[in-house]
Amino acid sequence: YDESLRLWRIETSRGESLCCKHFVMAGGCISTAQIPKFQGLSDYQGKTYHTGRWPHEPVSFAGLRVAVIGTGSSGIQAIPVIAKEAAHLTVFQRQANFTIPSRNHPMTEEYANFWKHNYAEKREEMRHMPNGVLRELNDKSALEVSEQEREATYEERWRIGGSGFLGAFKDIMTNREANDTMAEFVRNKIRQTVKDPVTAELLCPKTHPIGTKRLCVDSGYFETYNRDNVELVDVSQTPIERLTPQGLIVNGRNFSFDAIVFATGFDAMTGTLFNVDIRGRAGLELKQKWAAGPRTYLGLMSESFPNLFMITGPGSPSVKSNMLTSIEQHVDFVADTIIYMRDRDLAVIEPEQEAEEQWGEHVQEVAYKTLFPQANSWYMGTNIPGKPRIFMPYIAGVGVYRRICEEVAAEGYKGFCLNA
Repeated sequence: YDESLRLWRIETSRGESLCCKHFVMAGGCISTAQIPKFQGLSDYQGKTYHTGRWPHEPVSFAGLRVAVIGTGSSGIQAIPVIAKEAAHLTVFQRQANFTIPSRNHPMTEEYANFWKHNYAEKREEMRHMPNGVLRELNDKSALEVSEQEREATYEERWRIGGSGFLGAFKDIMTNREANDTMAEFVRNKIRQTVKDPVTAELLCPKTHPIGTKRLCVDSGYFETYNRDNVELVDVSQTPIERLTPQGLIVNGRNFSFDAIVFATGFDAMTGTLFNVDIRGRAGLELKQKWAAGPRTYLGLMSESFPNLFMITGPGSPSVKSNMLTSIEQHVDFVADTIIYMRDRDLAVIEPEQEAEEQWGEHVQEVAYKTLFPQANSWYMGTNIPGKPRIFMPYIAGVGVYRRICEEVAAEGYKGFCLNA
């Protein structure tokens, strides 16, 4: 940021230079792939892939011995597909994750017509829902109903499938006892599906409350472990030691593979922002300011970085919402802000430090009223070695957040400094 000209000076990796008044970072919350720094990675002679950097051309695993490292969202989606093609698939699991059947099916003409005729109304409704998606919510506690009603509710949600499963009762994400009833229901579904009891138990998540790590959605994931060509290797207690030219070693056992797929996730929320060397007032690096965790106002801007906007940045609903709904809301807010400034001959907008500090405290206060901090998740930054442990999204809901932003704008951008 050039304070004398009140402009951002930008240089690209191709050596191009340009200046701009407003700088909008819209690189995505989960677009920076995380590949663990395994010893011997450069020695491995087979093919390697990352689920977040998949080639644009088709990939064939036909007749190959394949490893998938990681059982998060992308691993759970990739494993059933790879297993159908590979000669043998070995899955390396550090932590088991909860996943719900997607129940995907062809769209009926009746369903399509309903949406087309009610599109504007439904989209407006989504903008004010807790997660920015339309789902049937239940105002009952999981603990106030009989065991029979609770099980029947879970069964019906399981039959429907999808992430709406978490909406079965109102206190799943705030009451551990209520959460445990849902978690055990899903574990029992795993035990019923996976034929080998040892494998089934390894696949049963026990390290975190259900929903506190991203709830995955799958198509035949647990059924895949009933295939003769699929093996599950637990690396929770005995991590991968190193890669070799032929494969890798775990607990003294040598594995050989033709291809390794890393389903090891992303440096979420801050990784893509840090990939750009962003420097604000007096050359302050964004990485330096955020050394103890991201500091923003509304997840949109950070003090000492004038006219720098972040689309779905840390401190906004972002990854804990329908991303399309949240992105649209942020784009509208940024565009309206720039128009507001232009119409009033204002050159600079920047958060007040006090407003930023209060917002950061509020984001954490809301998070710690839920069960989310009980998990070592990428929401907390714990998947990246050395990353500060802090809950990064705003969890109070898309509708609540939208109203806060509208009130801020209506009060002349309360919490921001605007200068001509």
